[in-house]
Amino acid sequence: MEQKDLYYEEKQLNAKNGLAILFLNIILMAASIAAVIFGAMFMEKGIGVLLFVVGLFYLVVIDWMIFLGIKILKPNEALVLTLFGKYHGTLKGEGIFFVNPFCSATNPAVESQQESTISAEGSASGSMSIKMQKTRNKKISLKAMTLNNEKQKVNDQLGNPIIIGIAVIWKVSNTAKAVFHVDNYQEFLSIQCDSALRNIVRLYPYDVSEGGDEKSLRGSSQEIAENLKNEIQQRVEMAGLTIMEARITHLAYAPEIAAVMLQRQQASAVIDARKMIVEGAVGMVEMALCKLGEENIVQLDEERKAQMVSNLMIVLCGNKDPQPVVNSGSIY
Repeated sequence: MEQKDLYYEEKQLNAKNGLAILFLNIILMAASIAAVIFGAMFMEKGIGVLLFVVGLFYLVVIDWMIFLGIKILKPNEALVLTLFGKYHGTLKGEGIFFVNPFCSATNPAVESQQESTISAEGSASGSMSIKMQKTRNKKISLKAMTLNNEKQKVNDQLGNPIIIGIAVIWKVSNTAKAVFHVDNYQEFLSIQCDSALRNIVRLYPYDVSEGGDEKSLRGSSQEIAENLKNEIQQRVEMAGLTIMEARITHLAYAPEIAAVMLQRQQASAVIDARKMIVEGAVGMVEMALCKLGEENIVQLDEERKAQMVSNLMIVLCGNKDPQPVVNSGSIY
């Protein structure tokens, strides 16, 4: 197995300048056509037969072979070439290159031939259907790409079903491994992302429990993303892929428990709000009593203090605005 992995290490080809060979081939093709014409005109002479045979041989055999060896690559594109079934090398760079005409490009991710149907409506003939074969582009893109799988239902650490979705930014770093080690590196990445996501999600709860300090899917997004990236990278290393980033794009409770969890969150929010209101009210009452005592505005016995505290707490903690009652007589 180690020898096989070593054999499939990427080997970059040093291809020749394809533009110069292309121009040279065009010149030789024009010269071959002229040789065929002059050879046919002077067929009775020996030189005429030679010109005709040489020109025809170049046009029929050599010319199209040279065109087969011309490869054009755009920036961040690569071609994995095989020669008689063996890995010959990877062509990278941008421009026009010339390689061995017997080399063939391979890319299992796009090898399945697709067929599309184009429908067009004519003014007189009605409608017609034209079937066209899409050209199989076997070039491998080296650009950073985004994989956004469908959202899936997963159980978190507490067993609660949640709906989660991720986006993974990846690129091909080893073209030989991507082509020869897996059947389809794009489908392989998609399946491994789903599997890694399930393994990571089951290690964390959706949210932190009350009074707890453990990490959660909602509160520790940065750490979850880093762990998810490392998990996927380990799984796709054999396919020659590099994971640049993995992020959670959607996180929610499953529909069957979403309503209950929403009520729980609302109740928790109400309790926290009430707690803050009570703490603030106690502080204000304490401050009011201290000010009254320091300024000697009024002397209150314990019963009056208790009544004042009760009234202030009702006013400060009530849900509705209080209705004041004015006592016009004696308080005794």
